[in-house]
Amino acid sequence: MAISSLTSTAVTGIGRGLQGLKRNAARIAETTHYPQTIPTRDSIRAMVELHENAQQVATSVQVFKAADKVIGSLLDVKA
Repeated sequence: MAISSLTSTAVTGIGRGLQGLKRNAARIAETTHYPQTIPTRDSIRAMVELHENAQQVATSVQVFKAADKVIGSLLDVKA
């Protein structure tokens, strides 16, 4: 896999994760207007997906950092 493909995949993963974070945060905010109510199945699902989205962003950032490090190493070798 080419380095540019890795960085592209990482950036796509970050974007999708952030979109999911925004979507699920909105779902949670919609269902928490009444603090005394028991969480619904949808709000619990949104909380779990929110955590998954955060993990996706963190993992994608790590992939991006690794690709950046490889690019830096390649530039050091060529210099």
